[in-house]
Amino acid sequence: MESVSLLANELIERAKKLNTTLLADVMGCTGSLDYRIKPVSTGMEFVGTALTVSLRPGDNLFLHQAIYSAKKGHVLMVDGKGHTNNAYLGELMASSAQAIGIEGIVIDGLVRDKKALEKLKFPIYSKGFNPNGPFKDGPGEINEVISCGGIRVAPGDLVVGDDDGVVVVPANLIDEVLRKATEKLSYEEKRLETIAQYAHQERPDPMSLAPKWLENKIKQYQE
Repeated sequence: MESVSLLANELIERAKKLNTTLLADVMGCTGSLDYRIKPVSTGMEFVGTALTVSLRPGDNLFLHQAIYSAKKGHVLMVDGKGHTNNAYLGELMASSAQAIGIEGIVIDGLVRDKKALEKLKFPIYSKGFNPNGPFKDGPGEINEVISCGGIRVAPGDLVVGDDDGVVVVPANLIDEVLRKATEKLSYEEKRLETIAQYAHQERPDPMSLAPKWLENKIKQYQE
């Protein structure tokens, strides 16, 4: 297993100022994992470098190995094949990952120990819960290109998670995507200021509040 180099801290800090919706928007409304992959509790946000894991359905041997091979700053992106008969991790594994400094774990599958995971406040994203534990026989793969929640994930990609879900930014697009997302954030902040000002005006024209792009988009349906 080759190690995954962490993304530059400068890129991580830039990404922390953004959110998943901005990143997905500037990537053409793509990059988001299946909506069923959700944080076990609200407020479990993360930004980090993808370390990928592929598991045999219902077996977590290679997830164990990945946890103890990871470094502070990694996010474990786990292809659990959407398996729903067994949980892939619980309180013990999550606690170990948190102690090591892993930023979060995203699993295309299930987990268990719901109350304990909520209390731990360590970012765990999954498709739900099942008390059944996993097998530990393998096989599996670490740091290979995987599919997680329907999205291609390669080792070293940027991964961002918040209450809306998880977005993956391919490594070769990170700088461009962060630049565009930062510009969009500035645009949205100005729009919010405009909306707030409009609310204090007396009987204003509603169309004065419409975004500039709307008129050109709607013209094709008015001819």
